[in-house]
Amino acid sequence: MPSTSIKKTKYDLAKGILSVWFVTSGKRYEFEGVPPETFAAFRSAFAKGRFFNAHIRNRFRYRRVTSDDDD
Repeated sequence: MPSTSIKKTKYDLAKGILSVWFVTSGKRYEFEGVPPETFAAFRSAFAKGRFFNAHIRNRFRYRRVTSDDDD
């Protein structure tokens, strides 16, 4: 089921960086140090926004990625 809050995600296994694009704002954020198990659970979660809020937001260091760096 598509998420109403999360547009797209990308995970860099080597760096442990999770990139998340949000639907409403269109902004992209990178979350550092996300374990592969957390990303796998996030990817398979039925409610991705709910999982993100419970297990990723405010638990990992993050930064907003400017449009110049955007994919």
